Amino acid sequence: MELTRFLDTAYLESKEVPTMHKHRMPYAAAFRQQMIDLVHAGRTPEDLAKEFEPTAQTIYNWVAQADRDTGKRHDGLTTAEREELTRLRRKVKQLEVEKEILAKAAAWCVSRTQA
Repeated sequence: MELTRFLDTAYLESKEVPTMHKHRMPYAAAFRQQMIDLVHAGRTPEDLAKEFEPTAQTIYNWVAQADRDTGKRHDGLTTAEREELTRLRRKVKQLEVEKEILAKAAAWCVSRTQA
């Protein structure tokens, strides 16, 4: 078994082990806006992706979201709506935890008064 463990380790060390990508900081709002303006001026996201770091799909997403925010598109949530939805989901989660705590406290109190 020791030999098998050694062989497995040696094999793994010789191979490149896939790792999770590190989370990168979001692009600055001014940079995103410049990319959106360039697309609206006629540049393609593919050309911009070759020249700058974000992928073409990322640039397409930025343009689509900017169009939703300005009312040119109606196929998704605006940034303000998305932020509100996130805030409300957090609030619901918090309220569910508080409700669970109160239910347990009430059950505890009932068990103490019956004893």
